[in-house]
Amino acid sequence: MIRTRFAPSPTGYLHIGGARTALFSWAFARHHGGQFVLRIEDTDIARSTPEAVQAILDGMAWLDLNHDEGPFYQTQRLYRYKEVIEQMLASGDAYHCYCSTEELDEMREAQRARGEKPRYDGRWRPEPGKTLPVPPSGVQPVVRFRNPTDGTVAWKDLVKGTIEFSNAELDDLIIARADGTPTYNFCVVVDDWDMRITHVIRGDDHVNNTPRQINILKALGATVPEYAHLSMILGDDGTKLSKRHGAVSVMQYFEEGYLPEAVINYLARLGWSHGDAELFDREQFVEWFDLDHITPSAAQFNTEKLRWLNQQYIKAADDTRLAGLARPFLIRNGATLDDGPDLAAVCALVKERAATIEALADAATLFYRVLHPTPELLAQHVTAEVRPALADLATRLETLEWERGAISAAFKETLAAHGLKMPKLAMPVRVLVTGEPQTPAIDATLELLGREKVLDRLRAAL
Repeated sequence: MIRTRFAPSPTGYLHIGGARTALFSWAFARHHGGQFVLRIEDTDIARSTPEAVQAILDGMAWLDLNHDEGPFYQTQRLYRYKEVIEQMLASGDAYHCYCSTEELDEMREAQRARGEKPRYDGRWRPEPGKTLPVPPSGVQPVVRFRNPTDGTVAWKDLVKGTIEFSNAELDDLIIARADGTPTYNFCVVVDDWDMRITHVIRGDDHVNNTPRQINILKALGATVPEYAHLSMILGDDGTKLSKRHGAVSVMQYFEEGYLPEAVINYLARLGWSHGDAELFDREQFVEWFDLDHITPSAAQFNTEKLRWLNQQYIKAADDTRLAGLARPFLIRNGATLDDGPDLAAVCALVKERAATIEALADAATLFYRVLHPTPELLAQHVTAEVRPALADLATRLETLEWERGAISAAFKETLAAHGLKMPKLAMPVRVLVTGEPQTPAIDATLELLGREKVLDRLRAAL
């Protein structure tokens, strides 16, 4: 059975690159009827925080990337790493190294002076016929992996093709620090082995870790998973995506009013494609997804494309759902929701042009606030010329059936009676009734505001 994993380090929020990795790993498992494992790699005690763990879990839950197993925490598996390290020491696949930081620095400086690549020189590595130094007293050793010294390590990357490293370029990796804590590359190997991971889908910043991890897996007699390394995501300006590009945290998109299905759709298209398909739901994505159509080149983030996608999903969304999502934004805007029309009906009216829920709420706010048209707007639109027509319209609105078609007919009759064009009457009505010169269709806006509020506001001005 295919088993994938997403293994973030909880040192910050769930960023866009991590979310794409999680999505591709999740979709690959779902496409093949496999299992998706969530693992929290929290052994960096100094930088890992409970808040960051929660941010990752919140982001995964919002995107609905449901896992079958986990979350597993590496800090709860330290006993297992220690157990494997002891096995490797006993088998000769690992050894103690007593080099001090100063010795390692001197070693590297001497190598640089000779024009060599700085690397550990193997002075504590056991070899047949070699006499090792006497361990210094009072020094806690690190544990190093006894990496092969000849041959190559190669794998067929499912995105980048065949990748090969010479073992001579790989020094003996530290797998346990002097205080006994295991290192990242070692924990990853043991976890992937124990959790029976068949496919590792991750960012290409891990390519250089892969040969080291493969060699450790082979030393343990473990099955080596297949690897797929995803290229980085660039910002709108073509540079590496970072905080300065704005919303790179998944939950920041939630806070700005993006729908999770739009973010999923957009992430799916960052480096993967299915023909010319632009709009598709997660079920369609799972059905289509494979690793063959992931491009090995960097993907470029396009904020405007994401906004367009979000607008399409908002237009198609259920109005009651939109009302629930817009409510917190409206409250933040100071809207009085108890004194106004049905919010779902308002969302249905204003959602056509809204690129985010925040923009949707901004457009809906005019239906739920105390009116304060500016003197400049009143002077510009409510002129002596149009006042008779406004009074006539108010009279017609008193008795008609309060629905959009009848309101529209009252406008047409008033325009004909006074020889005016629609903007000449609609603009002052908008200003007097909503305080804004721009609204949705005036007949639909008045219908939702209600007869009493409309007539009160018109009469107050006249």
